Amino acid sequence: MLGYMNILLFVAGLIALILGATLMVRGASRLALSLGISPLVVGLTIVAFGTSSPEVAVSVGAVLGGSMDLAVGNVVGSSIFNVLFILGLSAMIIPLVVDRQLIRQEVPIMIAASVLLLLLGLDTRISRLDGVLLFTLMVAYTVFLVVQSRRQSQDSQADAAAELPRAPQATWDAGLPAQLGLIVVGLILLVLGSEWLVTAAVAFAKAMGVSDLIIGLTIVAAGTSMPEVATSIAAALKGERDIAVGNVVGSNTFNILGCLGISGLVAGEGGLSIAPSMLAFDIWVLIAVAVACLPVFVSGKEIARWEGAVFLGYYIAYVSYLILAAQDHDGLGPFSAVMMGFVLPLTVVTLMVVMMKRQTSPNSGSE
Repeated sequence: MLGYMNILLFVAGLIALILGATLMVRGASRLALSLGISPLVVGLTIVAFGTSSPEVAVSVGAVLGGSMDLAVGNVVGSSIFNVLFILGLSAMIIPLVVDRQLIRQEVPIMIAASVLLLLLGLDTRISRLDGVLLFTLMVAYTVFLVVQSRRQSQDSQADAAAELPRAPQATWDAGLPAQLGLIVVGLILLVLGSEWLVTAAVAFAKAMGVSDLIIGLTIVAAGTSMPEVATSIAAALKGERDIAVGNVVGSNTFNILGCLGISGLVAGEGGLSIAPSMLAFDIWVLIAVAVACLPVFVSGKEIARWEGAVFLGYYIAYVSYLILAAQDHDGLGPFSAVMMGFVLPLTVVTLMVVMMKRQTSPNSGSE
């Protein structure tokens, strides 16, 4: 009976996520034009914050419940999942055009936030003061994005209108209340769907004997990122590619600055502890994933299908490493040697060659 209930919960979660993502993308894209804000900034702020709310809920709940490793692991794991899995899957469905602002500004900020997490965590904890710093940076970043976007839209209203087709005045969602209502209802469905999906997934994992560590870094991280999955894919299919890519980059920045900032604030005097294994491996993977976005984005101002496949492959490799390490499997050594000695160098060389080719022939197409 429990198995059937978990299956129903899992299916209901997926349906809620898909419907919620559809409503949020529609409301956010209409709101962008109404407020004079570009779709990219809407993806980086409204959509990114909304789809990151499950990470906030899970991490804060974990802190209040005394599960510090789950709180930090959820944020780090979700951020790795966002780039490798979501961008990878979205790009395999349809190549994603990358806005210049992402390359010049947002990805460097995401990298800086990842490095800041490492520096703050060197003493194995995020103190309350660290939490104040992270949260303050999140607020400042959001205000900066909105002000910057409004200035740009005032200078080039024709371009902004061309970026996002104006909704006919006769449509029911042309007004601000309807647009906000779509976003709120979509967000509620996303949060509920994510909660149901995580609950079912954790039950499946425990039934299969998977450890709590693996559940935190993979099942819970992926589950709380399901809103980002649904939103980015829905946005890509609807042609809102700025929202699709901006949602991922914005969610990662929000996860690190906002989610860990809030978690650090509620963690009490002792702060939010960070496991040594997280500092030794997972946070470095997070930084590497953020840095990897630059050559991929710059290589052709888009994420091609084959590049999406590479991202997906690396996520599978990351999860495989976690499982082998948790089980202290004999195959961990050979697996690590192959990844470090062959796969990673080959990928770096391939990306560099492709980037140089595209720089010399900018009009060349992508797969």
